[in-house]
Amino acid sequence: MRRLGFGLTVLAGVAAAILTGSTVVAAPSSGQPSTPRSSSAGGAIRSLEHVDQTVWRMTVHSAAMNADIPFLVLRPRHLETNRPTLYLLNGAGGGEDGANWLAQTDAATFFADKDVNVVIPEKGIGSYYTDWIAADPAVGRPMWQTFLTRELPSVVDTALRTDGRRAIAGLSMSATSVFNLAIAAPGLYRSVASYSGCARTSTPEGEAAVRAIVRTAAGADATHMWGPSGSAGWVRNDPYVNAGRLHGLSIYLSSGSGLPGRYDDSAHQAPGAPPIADQIVVGGALESAARACTADMAQRLHDLRIPATVQLNRTGTHSWRYWQDELHRSWSTLDAGLRR
Repeated sequence: MRRLGFGLTVLAGVAAAILTGSTVVAAPSSGQPSTPRSSSAGGAIRSLEHVDQTVWRMTVHSAAMNADIPFLVLRPRHLETNRPTLYLLNGAGGGEDGANWLAQTDAATFFADKDVNVVIPEKGIGSYYTDWIAADPAVGRPMWQTFLTRELPSVVDTALRTDGRRAIAGLSMSATSVFNLAIAAPGLYRSVASYSGCARTSTPEGEAAVRAIVRTAAGADATHMWGPSGSAGWVRNDPYVNAGRLHGLSIYLSSGSGLPGRYDDSAHQAPGAPPIADQIVVGGALESAARACTADMAQRLHDLRIPATVQLNRTGTHSWRYWQDELHRSWSTLDAGLRR
């Protein structure tokens, strides 16, 4: 990996705090809740209720974390059965802070006419959506990999009456997670999209960035996540090292350059975005780091003869309007995998 000479550790932590600082108020329910009782492999649905138009709320119990996990769910206007599912992960805030796909983007409108269910967790702050090896005073012991790959899928398939085909996409922190989840559960997903992430976690720079994000977003110690510096857990959760296990997936990778672009002014910011100076300076530096990581991962996939759609934009900071564009651009890649 190229060395990043602009304080990646500090920037990652600062950017995680800035880019997860907004709030959102959910719309009131417009329908009666239903509570189907299905469970599988430690997961059980607690509730599924209609919120507004194509937006639903769902709560699923995780045995692995002994917790009820809330989700936002986008369902097409016509609730036919046998549709595929896209799992759409939030960034470092896990959606707990209001910085999420529905508040900052047009995801609800975009998917309203798409033949897919979209499932968005509203938890996971600073967790990297992975299984932690030990409990942490700040976050307990997250077991997201077990939940997302073993407990949740069959519960969702039953509750939404899906066709069993799945894709997964994520941004920033979770842009690393989506690769690790696909690697950990071969055959579970057909498509993966990663926006502005870093697939290098076991290099000194990569580990430093991960630790800073976990500390700043959640106040937690990543030693409880993947172990001491240089330990096997960091290598095991390095998508770049383990990229050979991504064969057969429909893959989309993207990043901006860090240079200010079309959305880096006050007239084009997403709701609840940080001050424009922070978006340009901090978000620009962090996106430049993501660009280096994305280019490295793209080259790694090329060397392994794993096809991928790669979008390296000439401008763009680490911010939501650009991720909205990438969600739109990546849909054809994600959908192609789901229809195979």
